[in-house]
Amino acid sequence: MRISPGLLLRRAMVGCSALATLWAPAAAATAAGPAAEAESLAFTQRYHALQHGGIVRAANSSISCRGSARPQHPAAPAKAAGHRRGATASGATRSANACSTARTGGRAANGDFDMFYIDVDKDPNTYNSSRSEVRLPKGAHVTYARLYWGGNLRVGEQKPPKDNGRVLIAEPGGQYKELLADSVVGHRVAQGADAFQASADVTRLVRASGGGLWTVAQVNVAKGRTAAGAWGGWTLVVAYEKKAEPLRHLSVWDGFGTLGPEDAERSVPLGPMSLPGTVRGRVGLVAYNGDRGSTGDSLALSTGPGAPTVLSDAANPRDDVLNSTISEPGPAATRRVPAYSNTLGYDSDVLEFGKGIRSGGDQLAFRIVSHRDAAWVGALFAAVDAKQ
Repeated sequence: MRISPGLLLRRAMVGCSALATLWAPAAAATAAGPAAEAESLAFTQRYHALQHGGIVRAANSSISCRGSARPQHPAAPAKAAGHRRGATASGATRSANACSTARTGGRAANGDFDMFYIDVDKDPNTYNSSRSEVRLPKGAHVTYARLYWGGNLRVGEQKPPKDNGRVLIAEPGGQYKELLADSVVGHRVAQGADAFQASADVTRLVRASGGGLWTVAQVNVAKGRTAAGAWGGWTLVVAYEKKAEPLRHLSVWDGFGTLGPEDAERSVPLGPMSLPGTVRGRVGLVAYNGDRGSTGDSLALSTGPGAPTVLSDAANPRDDVLNSTISEPGPAATRRVPAYSNTLGYDSDVLEFGKGIRSGGDQLAFRIVSHRDAAWVGALFAAVDAKQ
């Protein structure tokens, strides 16, 4: 890392004070100081609305494998595999090929690679940044928006936790604004990782700026290589109202907790809802450190008594939903920069319920299971058709 994250954040804000004053939530968060932290947070409902509309989201990872043919960070010191003592040119080539294969969808885990920051903004004052599209339907009105970010602080380096609750965010065509977490930050050392997730309400900013490519920078993640792996990313969840769309229950839940062999299951009940006979909708999941090809993890839906229905699609197998993907239904995926198929440890997936899920009552609940992956779960959001 070239400069400490705290200094980078302060520099990135130079010249932006006039813009920041236009956005009251950012100014208020800055004045309040860093949020408190807790080792685990129970999943609780962050937002709920019964309205005509839906939920969209933007997401991307903040770190990836190193070894691409064209270095992404020309200003950084040369530390490629081929420059290490005892390394060979052919070894560097193999590393580059393996990294390229992983990024395009190969079965690989973050612990297999030396991981380095993604940095797309050409700003020397940021050490990581990535972009993703908020794709709002024409005529939609934003009713709620929340940004989630998180990662692993302990890899080849140990990042200080003081910056867990701080990121930079830029709307389409806009300048960076400092954003501080507005609620308790989940932060726990376990399973070989020093993991955290933070979040903040950005409703006013998204409502004013609308759809397009959003940029998030300075997610507090560590680079390097260990068995636990380096991972991290961000997800911007946006609920909207549009009269032409079906009446839906829109819900956002969040928390912070581990999944793995010792604590393999987590249930999130969305509470009583008026559901039609056949339940239709979508659910989104934010999770960390799921490895592609490590089976035994799933996301299931239940509507009352009886066995839950396991959800899956082309990007998320029934037994490997925590597989380092940023995916959604439909032929036209939202734009991301970069758009790696295998994020090497960050999941932000949206899945459809599918046909034939019959309502067994008015109690909608999701069950997240991971028997092998040492994963962390951070957020769940759903748009479910309501009974008319």
